[in-house]
Amino acid sequence: MRALILLILLSACANARFDVPGAANEAVYVAQHPYYAEYCALSQIKKIEGFGADIRGEIGGHAVFYINGARAIPGYPTLALGGPDDGAGLSMNEHFANAKWAATPGRAFFFDGDLAPGEPLTRARYATVQAEAKRRGIYDAITFHDSVFAPMPATWERDDWKYEMSVGTDYAVGLGRGRYCARVPLTRDQTAKMIDFLNAENAPYREGRQVFRWSIFNDNCIHLAHNALAAAGLWDVWPTNRFLPFAVLDFPVPRNEFVNLMRRTNDAWLPDPGAVYADLPARQDLLQHNRLPTLPGALAEAKPPATPNEIYETSLKMIFYDDPILGRYQPRFDRIFADPRYLDATANQAHFATLARQALTNRQPLSWWLARPPWRNDPAGFTPVYEAYWHLIEQLAKPGAAR
Repeated sequence: MRALILLILLSACANARFDVPGAANEAVYVAQHPYYAEYCALSQIKKIEGFGADIRGEIGGHAVFYINGARAIPGYPTLALGGPDDGAGLSMNEHFANAKWAATPGRAFFFDGDLAPGEPLTRARYATVQAEAKRRGIYDAITFHDSVFAPMPATWERDDWKYEMSVGTDYAVGLGRGRYCARVPLTRDQTAKMIDFLNAENAPYREGRQVFRWSIFNDNCIHLAHNALAAAGLWDVWPTNRFLPFAVLDFPVPRNEFVNLMRRTNDAWLPDPGAVYADLPARQDLLQHNRLPTLPGALAEAKPPATPNEIYETSLKMIFYDDPILGRYQPRFDRIFADPRYLDATANQAHFATLARQALTNRQPLSWWLARPPWRNDPAGFTPVYEAYWHLIEQLAKPGAAR
């Protein structure tokens, strides 16, 4: 079974390129969207041999996400709702025994270890990044499985080994990995719901009721990110801990999920209130947050690993899980980085304004909808969807509108 899955994965495997356009101006973006989530598909990691731990990641890569407006509480990984100046990066790691995820405070440190653009990653700078991670206490309250320490040289301390094994995976992820990221605006209420979900995911391990066991098919890093976004109302939950044969045929992969998220937030346009009514997560999002999953502000970006780099190789792979003959993910991925509307805030906003004006042109009165199934069978449920939808669309159609 594992060999078959690997064969399917390899059908979409190639060296990944991260020298593509797309990078939001952080200050401008936060001014417009003070709360947002950023999901990132990370490439494999390939440490140059002979220095510290031997870390050679698989071609599936890794996934992390960052929440602007979330504050990491010192000690055991817990989040609280903060303001636009707060932010925490989250990573799920099979090394952990008493937590599902760890939190790193600060966007610049979580992604790039506070390296400046173009700053070389030297051995000395690598050591300062680890020292800063220890100062922030990322693993102060997290225990690792004993197997993590099996290859540890006798000259190392266990606490230092935690940070050596996890740099580039849980924190400073850009030191040795390229990334494709999808940034999604949220409301304050949506952010609070994500935080509640994430804290609940760690609760059984914090309380000692369970030992965390990572599973590629049934509970991996993409499940966590996907379901955190589901808690915010973006889409349906991806089930975990399913019957293994079902899970094997339907498990999330980092780069696929990047494409899925960009499509949900940019391409799944709901052209009328009937379409919203039929899409339960979208309906709930509209009624609870006055939003839709597909709205202006969800942007893609790509970034290569630190260069020049004395610690990691920088020619890296990141696969798609796809049909080897009728693969859809590669053309979808290529379109994202070829079309400015996925990358540039102005082009993105203009695209949605055009869609909103087209929707208004085709607008039908409420009586028209209530004369047709299934809406005539649920007038009390459909009417608030109808009213909230057109209020939102009218706002989007205005020049310079943003959500």
